[in-house]
Amino acid sequence: MAEATYYIDEDVGHDTPEQTGDESLPYKSLGYAVLTRTEVPKFLTRKSVTGEIAEGADASARLEWKEVAKSAMKKAVNYAKAQKKKAEKEGEQLALRSKLEADRNKVLEEAKKVVIKEDTSLPQAIKIKLDDTDPKKITLGDGKDTKGTRVRVFGRVHRERKQKDVLFLTLRDGYGYMQVVLTGDLTKTYDALTLTRETSMEILGELRQIPAGTHAPNDRELHADYYKIHDGWKAAGGDDAITNRVSKDTEHATLLDLRHLTLRGETASKVMIVRDAVEFSFNKVYKDLRLRKVSPPALVQTQVEGGATLFKFNYYNEEAYLTQSSQLYLETCLPSMGDVYCIEKSFRAEKSLTRRHLAEYTHIEAELDYVNFEEMLIHLEEVMCRVLEVTMADPVIKQHIMDLNPEFQMPERPFKRMKYHDAIDWLVEHNIPNEDGEPHKFGDDIAEAAERRMTDIINRPIFLTHFPADIKSFYMLKDKDDARVTESVDCLMPGVGEIVGGSMRMDNYDELMAAFAREKIDPAAYYWYTDQRKYGSSPHGGYGLGLERFLAWLCKQHTVRDCCLYPRYFGRCKP
Repeated sequence: MAEATYYIDEDVGHDTPEQTGDESLPYKSLGYAVLTRTEVPKFLTRKSVTGEIAEGADASARLEWKEVAKSAMKKAVNYAKAQKKKAEKEGEQLALRSKLEADRNKVLEEAKKVVIKEDTSLPQAIKIKLDDTDPKKITLGDGKDTKGTRVRVFGRVHRERKQKDVLFLTLRDGYGYMQVVLTGDLTKTYDALTLTRETSMEILGELRQIPAGTHAPNDRELHADYYKIHDGWKAAGGDDAITNRVSKDTEHATLLDLRHLTLRGETASKVMIVRDAVEFSFNKVYKDLRLRKVSPPALVQTQVEGGATLFKFNYYNEEAYLTQSSQLYLETCLPSMGDVYCIEKSFRAEKSLTRRHLAEYTHIEAELDYVNFEEMLIHLEEVMCRVLEVTMADPVIKQHIMDLNPEFQMPERPFKRMKYHDAIDWLVEHNIPNEDGEPHKFGDDIAEAAERRMTDIINRPIFLTHFPADIKSFYMLKDKDDARVTESVDCLMPGVGEIVGGSMRMDNYDELMAAFAREKIDPAAYYWYTDQRKYGSSPHGGYGLGLERFLAWLCKQHTVRDCCLYPRYFGRCKP
């Protein structure tokens, strides 16, 4: 019987089951051919397209079949053995997985027969939030002689861990966390065996002190006697499990695409809870200082901070914009309401992707009547420090802040005062160049990177004041002792840079109109603003504070994007 011969053409052959290995359907590689043929045949090989031809030889030489070299054959045989071994191992693993899956399916089928019912002989359960510690209605049992209060709680599974026949859960409801202990039949139901993170649960049980030497939220745990997962409350598992979609290794852009899920994480939720507390504190402090809150319009037809950053849109066939700042409207409230403030959204169309810029941000703005520049700085310092004091007075919020920013310390008063020209000298002395790579000089608009580097080195809050008029807004009051500069201020914080910008406002009608002319802005649309100087003007000033930047500093977040619910910036308007 003739020896079987198989052909390998490295150029036009194919390593597929359809190939027979004869001359018309050759294999591509020797390794695959050896792996495929169980007998010990003869193998011939060639490169029919790219093979080299000896000088002077006919082109047909490329089409000649050659017997496989011994070294190549040995290599192919070893490859085939390794592949067979790998296939056998994969087969064993597949069989094991199939057996485990069959065993699990059997357990799950049995679990469907386990039915739990609430014991109606137990005391009536009272509904509480997970952080409720009111001693007037809640007592803790010791698991022996003293019975704890029986409660009913609702929450989502934040973490879960099984230890022998005990299932430990950490439940979350947005107000706090609670450790829950499930035992007996409660751990054997189909719902318990298929429990997924983020599943919503209703749980009833007794509150007990935790054993000595252990830790749990509020030093207690709930020993469940009954639970229920209502229809639609179960969270997705498998590939769609939340732990597969968002994790610490997920790219930041993906986390923002999945912001609705990211917000459930401990860091994101703590930042949002601190944000709520900080905003409340601003309202409280302003009320204590007798500022009145107003709500200026977001749809405007005038600019405040330059036309290049305006979002323009069609407003009933008129040109209009999203507001850059509520400042001008706040100024109109001074004669009738006294000092005022607002907490509103502002919009800037800057095509910026820095970590401290947003296209939509929360702007805390205030205007103060009958003040001078120094009084305004003292006020601003007091507001910021008192807001921090009120915020940190809440032990839960304080703990969140310390978890996020363990090195946080209350800023010392007074803040460092530094005039613009002194900052220029400081930057030159410390060899920090401007954007052109040259030493800073008077008149430069100090770039973000240089400003932040200076702030981080000084490492304390700075009131940077008296900026040149040429690089500031038209309405800012010039210093009476140096007409080159304005009575203006930026508050700089380590790690973030500028979080507040403010100034005294021009209160003289003629001076303001000259500023409009200098900036080539038609004052006609600002009649309601310029009239403030015609009907009983007054010395006044104000400022705007970016809430997200304030939070980035307070909570030590790398970017302001993580300090708002759903960030909007250049290139992002979802979800």
